[in-house]
Amino acid sequence: MGRVKADSRPEGPAEDGVTAALSTGAVARRLGVAPTTLRSWERRYAIGPATREDGRHRRWTPEDISRLEEMCRLTAQGVPPAEAARAAMSAPAAAPGSGPAGRDGQEGAPSSRAPGGPNALPLGDVRQECRGLARAAVRLDAPAVDALLDAVLAEHGLVTAWEEVIAPTLHAVGRKWATSGERYVEVEHLLSWHVSSALRRVRNAAERPDVPPVLLACVPGEQHSLPVEALAAALGERGLPARMFGPALPAAALHDAVRRLGPAAVVLWAQSRSTADRSLVQKVSGIHWGVKGARKRTSVLIAGPGWAGGAYPGALRLHGLGSAVDVVEALFAG
Repeated sequence: MGRVKADSRPEGPAEDGVTAALSTGAVARRLGVAPTTLRSWERRYAIGPATREDGRHRRWTPEDISRLEEMCRLTAQGVPPAEAARAAMSAPAAAPGSGPAGRDGQEGAPSSRAPGGPNALPLGDVRQECRGLARAAVRLDAPAVDALLDAVLAEHGLVTAWEEVIAPTLHAVGRKWATSGERYVEVEHLLSWHVSSALRRVRNAAERPDVPPVLLACVPGEQHSLPVEALAAALGERGLPARMFGPALPAAALHDAVRRLGPAAVVLWAQSRSTADRSLVQKVSGIHWGVKGARKRTSVLIAGPGWAGGAYPGALRLHGLGSAVDVVEALFAG
């Protein structure tokens, strides 16, 4: 599957102060649209760049980008692409990011609406990649979501991609859903599915054969597994053996898995306080395995906001993906 690739040519303000035309890749990153989607729109709806460099390379002017922004805004509101393209092409061009011309009484005047229209996610001060990913998710543009996820994982690595791009976008989707009367559930489901798929595409290093694995699971009743999936993928990147059991692992099954695997550590994820179970931590901490007289105990690591504010003797609290990977790696080093 294609990735959003950076163009090697310099882009941005030209020497004379006029904004330079952008490549298709740069526009795709800016709008959260896969390059293939831009080419498809050009082919199907004639919404493309006014000029091509050397007759071949697409170079998008501010006016071209303004039309694309309007098309993205309309499709995010559920307008069919063909109708959105006609409306975007017929509207007077405005400066990119300013919205349709005439909205505030004069062509090109800054718009008072939030970028992306009423469907925009509440992202705040985040990396540009977050905005592109959020726009693609709101449009339910699965190819663009995949391309953007693969690109950010390849460019920044899993931990940075998760902490600075993926997690903030997921949180924004959750906030939008929580404040919109059950709307945008489809956005959350689509984005979560594609994030999970992207994490599984991360290449694992050769697993170390001389160390026991880490067992990762969501506590009984907990269905939110993406953060622990990210931890499993990050451990796999470093060649640290991990066994992922996913959401809502029953307590009896957790007990059996610990006894059978003899893991170096057990990571228990709880998203909410209603699923964070102190007695479960105590039970897992007390599980022994191995030959009688030489039995070992597992290290219990708890992660997720559900454990906040409580005291859990015998368990170590994990904070953030990067530090969690370091803590687990230190267990192997010891």
